[in-house]
Amino acid sequence: QLQLVESGGGLVQPGGSLRLSCAASGFTLDSYAIGWFRQAPGKEREGVLCISSSGGRINYADSEKGRFTISRDNAQNTVYLQMNSLKPEDTAVYFCAARRYYCSGSPRNYAYWGQGTQVTVSS
Repeated sequence: QLQLVESGGGLVQPGGSLRLSCAASGFTLDSYAIGWFRQAPGKEREGVLCISSSGGRINYADSEKGRFTISRDNAQNTVYLQMNSLKPEDTAVYFCAARRYYCSGSPRNYAYWGQGTQVTVSS
């Protein structure tokens, strides 16, 4: 059974950092692109960053450029989202999702999803 599990969310002050993890089970990540998405209350789910099966990275949100980075550890079957200089507007539920090989910025193109992890940026 293919499963994704996010972890690492929490409450952080503005300017702080968090590292989210997306652990896969039931399949190996080296044939999949993993996208990170987020959804704030009352808003649509939006793409943040994606890493393809070959390691290429795509940033879907200009506001995160230079603050967020994505990486993968195939040995651990895990993808990470490092978030620095967090702002209150980064508050959302963060999801990871998987699709074969190539990244997409559209959530509807991903077949597999984790349950999400809450990130709250507040003083």
